[in-house]
Amino acid sequence: MPTTARSRPDGSPPPAAVEEPTAAVAAAVEDRGTRRVGKVPWRVRWRRDRTLILMTLPVILLLLIFNYVPLLGNVVAFQDYDPYVSNNGITAIFHSPWVGVEQFSRMLDDPLFWDATQNTIVLFLLQLVFFFPVPIALALVINSVIRPRVRAVAQAIMYLPHFFSWVLVVTVFQQILGGAGIIAQTLEKHGYSGFDLMTDADLFKYLVVGQAVWKDAGWGIIVFLAALSAVSTDLYEAAAMDGAGRWRRMWHVTLPALRPVIALLLVLRVGDALSVGFEQFLLQRYAVGAGASEVLDTYVWNMGIQNGDFSYAAAVGLVKGVIGVCLVLGANKVAHLLGEQGVYKK
Repeated sequence: MPTTARSRPDGSPPPAAVEEPTAAVAAAVEDRGTRRVGKVPWRVRWRRDRTLILMTLPVILLLLIFNYVPLLGNVVAFQDYDPYVSNNGITAIFHSPWVGVEQFSRMLDDPLFWDATQNTIVLFLLQLVFFFPVPIALALVINSVIRPRVRAVAQAIMYLPHFFSWVLVVTVFQQILGGAGIIAQTLEKHGYSGFDLMTDADLFKYLVVGQAVWKDAGWGIIVFLAALSAVSTDLYEAAAMDGAGRWRRMWHVTLPALRPVIALLLVLRVGDALSVGFEQFLLQRYAVGAGASEVLDTYVWNMGIQNGDFSYAAAVGLVKGVIGVCLVLGANKVAHLLGEQGVYKK
């Protein structure tokens, strides 16, 4: 608060009133200090942070070698690439003829490409509807119902399949739902024969979603339980004192606390809309046929590796990657409009 100063004996005006520093002044001082920190010479910053920088160098090199340098190979999507035109597959890029967007035009006219795209989109929607809510529901049940000791055991059991390879996952389902599995043998003893879900093309999409839920739901539970552990118990106690029951506390306290994590995972999931899996579908391809199991990842593998059409496969993969980036940016923009941070801030 300003202090009122009396007039001096000689009649001179009183000194200016002394005021407390306002928030704007404090912010200006802090911003000035931040700018000063940014002007620290690079040698000083190197001596200060060189240990951390040296620790991150191996990771940066791995990213460059295995993630960014191979992106240069997308140039073959605009060529009629022939690895045998030169003694080295890499130098063959410089000797292959340029065809412009011919591979992309061919892709748009290929009905097999559109069939694989349709299967991919349908499987993505099924995974989004059936797979994504399961970890949230299980995390809420474990967090609110089960005691801590039992919660730890249940969490470990549910998380264990995440470490299984797809070969083992498919084998487990084959032993249970296959023609020679436990269910088929039990039904055969009671006079019912012919049960084999592993070769049913009509139910294949639901089968692979069930496999994904069993394998990866435990990882999602870990993420949501970590977010729930950060919720203050004072909020639950205040809601209980206001008369809120268990469901109302879950709706007004728990779910709002999970909104940032849900938004982040949804953005990442939408970005992988065209990458529903590769090994899982390749392992079961011959059991249900290519019509039911062909997705964009297996389509690229078949065209590029099996048929040797590298330029066409690169064109399909390039379009798939560009669409994935656009989906991430669009979903992140929607998250911003809904008041969430998403993958990155505005």
